[in-house]
Amino acid sequence: QVQLVESGGGLVQAGGSLRLSCAASGRTFSSGYTMGWFRKAPGKEREFVARISWSIGRSYYADSVKGRFTISRDNAKNTVYLQINSLKPEDTAVYYCAAGYTSGSTDQRDYIYWGQGTQVTVSS
Repeated sequence: QVQLVESGGGLVQAGGSLRLSCAASGRTFSSGYTMGWFRKAPGKEREFVARISWSIGRSYYADSVKGRFTISRDNAKNTVYLQINSLKPEDTAVYYCAAGYTSGSTDQRDYIYWGQGTQVTVSS
């Protein structure tokens, strides 16, 4: 089992920044995982935001966040980060961290383990 715990969400004004963290633990956690961030806005389906290969650090972003969001990982801390800059009201959502075996996937069905989510609210 792998446990994922997100933190760092909050209420921020438009144009502000946040850094979300996802701490991973568990006996089966390994460098073979792809780590992803997804978000679910009110009244919308959960959507892919960004992913990173734990082993080589290769990242990929949804077009809607490219240039504003940065995903990174700290191997020593088993933690994945999502730096969010230039926040917009439409970024308001619950942000979820997830881990899966499928390399390069943006499909949430390929992610096996999920955190509980952290709320990000952007005021205009």
